[in-house]
Amino acid sequence: MRVAADLEKVRKLVEADHGLVVLATRKDNSVHASVVNAGVLDDPVTGEPVVGMVINGDARKLEHLRRNGRATVVFRAGWQWASVEGALRILGPDDPAEDFDPELLPKLYRDIFTAAGGKHENFQVFDRVMREERRVAVLVIPSKIAGS
Repeated sequence: MRVAADLEKVRKLVEADHGLVVLATRKDNSVHASVVNAGVLDDPVTGEPVVGMVINGDARKLEHLRRNGRATVVFRAGWQWASVEGALRILGPDDPAEDFDPELLPKLYRDIFTAAGGKHENFQVFDRVMREERRVAVLVIPSKIAGS
């Protein structure tokens, strides 16, 4: 499958630039772009590879993501880059899904964090902050990947 092979190239870009990416969403007739951390991991529902990020529960970009249901994430390291575009799976305390057990949210947040290159010395503190900030897991299901 071409997408899986291309996502392996994306994983290398994650490692090369600490998972920093540009997230682009639609805001009315314009594009809203911001820098976030993201990584490649397996979707907890389908098992297929996706791009995951954790977004603060009150972030404006989350409103755009919920409304539009699609996003593009651009990874880069030096002159190497890849953009991943696709539909979204949004999972969080305010975004329940029939096919996902909300008790698994802390593990999903950790999986995304580590896929983006993060390391944490105390995951109990990490889990508490995720809960308090009502963080949300955003998964981009790749339909198009382009890059150098």
